[in-house]
Amino acid sequence: FWQVYVVHIVFSWYPDIMDSLVLTFDVGTQSTRAMLVNKTGEIELSSKIQYESPAIQSDVFEQAEQYPEFYYNMVCESAKRLRQQDSENLFSRIVAVTLTCIRDTVLVLDKDRRPLRNIIVWMDGRRAPGKPDIPIWKRVLFAIVGMADTVEKLYKDSFYNWIKKCEPEIMAKTDKFVMLPGYINYLMTGELKDSVANQVGHIPFDNRKRVWMKRGLARCVADIPLCCLIDLVESGETIGYVTRRCSEASGIPEGLPLIATGTDKACEALGLSVISEGKAAVSLGTQATIQFCSKSYFEPQPFIPSFPSVIPGRFNAEYQIYRGYWTVIWFKEQFCQYEEAEAKRLGVCTESLLDRYLEEVPQGCNGLIMVPHMAPGTGNPNARAVLMGLSDQHTKKHLYRAIVEGINFDLYHAMKRMERRSAQKIKEIYIAGGGSQCDEILQITADMFGLPVKRIQTHEATGIGSSIAAFVGLGEFSSYEEATAAMVHDADCFIPDMKIHEKYKEIYSSIYKRLEFSVKGILRKIRKVFSSERN
Repeated sequence: FWQVYVVHIVFSWYPDIMDSLVLTFDVGTQSTRAMLVNKTGEIELSSKIQYESPAIQSDVFEQAEQYPEFYYNMVCESAKRLRQQDSENLFSRIVAVTLTCIRDTVLVLDKDRRPLRNIIVWMDGRRAPGKPDIPIWKRVLFAIVGMADTVEKLYKDSFYNWIKKCEPEIMAKTDKFVMLPGYINYLMTGELKDSVANQVGHIPFDNRKRVWMKRGLARCVADIPLCCLIDLVESGETIGYVTRRCSEASGIPEGLPLIATGTDKACEALGLSVISEGKAAVSLGTQATIQFCSKSYFEPQPFIPSFPSVIPGRFNAEYQIYRGYWTVIWFKEQFCQYEEAEAKRLGVCTESLLDRYLEEVPQGCNGLIMVPHMAPGTGNPNARAVLMGLSDQHTKKHLYRAIVEGINFDLYHAMKRMERRSAQKIKEIYIAGGGSQCDEILQITADMFGLPVKRIQTHEATGIGSSIAAFVGLGEFSSYEEATAAMVHDADCFIPDMKIHEKYKEIYSSIYKRLEFSVKGILRKIRKVFSSERN
């Protein structure tokens, strides 16, 4: 009798295990989302704050910065809004808090943990002057293997190098160089720690061993002293506990554990259930990506590392188009004034009108092919977009479909290369990001890849993945496999038309693949001729 009585008392104080909720924050480039996620993957309550601008307005060319506590304030405000909506006392069921953030977004702190300057956001376009200080024998080696341009780009892209060269007085006072989630963790818990799976950026991190690098390629291009780097914990571990100060600012209950998860892309792959071989996660967002999950480490491109998965001991190999569906925003701004006015008149979004164009234009856009690199990537430092086959028969409708197809051609190209390098064979694709909300785009994707394309029960895959890490870390699931089976559910499946796929395969093999290769030399010359305009 006394055992039954004790169990009754315990569960009167703590929520039933099936009623447990995780409070998850998804801090993005354009917005911050707060959501309460249960163990079936249902989002019981959510709030969203859209930023007025993704960065502080500045006259400095290509500068992208935010105020030091901007993102933390967005976390607090989104939590307060969530609590204001909570008419059912859902906050009493919260067992943990998680945070997932944009990548390669950094700031520097002094010895008192105070920011020395604004946060530098990943899309900042400033480049470090000069070249990396690399021994001559390494320079020769990089040149022999065709990595000289990539190494130089990695050096210039490092925000640490830019601060060191352009703001030496700031660097002299720097005690810690941290990624964005590490600083938010500190403001929430008082603990300056971060997750292993958050270390994606131009930093000396050993992705294979999941530790700070003491020597290696990353040390050649971003030689941040070890004493300036913070302690790391694995996903699922507790970083710290919500402080009274944070609780008062946000409404988050004091004392809740903040559980380590991973970057937005890593959590997105987990939230799409891409945790084993045979699946690929495709994100049709601002940055378009394709990810594989593997227990074995491999480089998706030569000398480009796989990133740490949220799941300890696994890796996410990724290929990224830096200005993926951002290109659609560019297209709207440059060519769609009529559509935007018409959408406003009809009370619909502009994209709903543009998506009709996809049905009006045939596959291959009557010979209009686009290589979609509106910004260079790490593995292709000279890249620019290429539009080939333009004629007097083409309209902006053709251009819109060419953008969608171009992004997919590039992701398909990456998938084939990654299959060869990993010995995997992808059988199905799980898809997320803004583009995934359009059925026409998903059908085009299925037809181009020749694979089933699946959409899960929510477009908040990143938040689901972050919550999964917390539930596993708390022991409410015994494994990530059990957690994804319970929390990720297929909602829609788009089956490819294999006749259309064969046409796309012909376009890819005979035109796209050759086009991307044939323009490399010309793009390298363009970079050299016009590099002074950027730097």
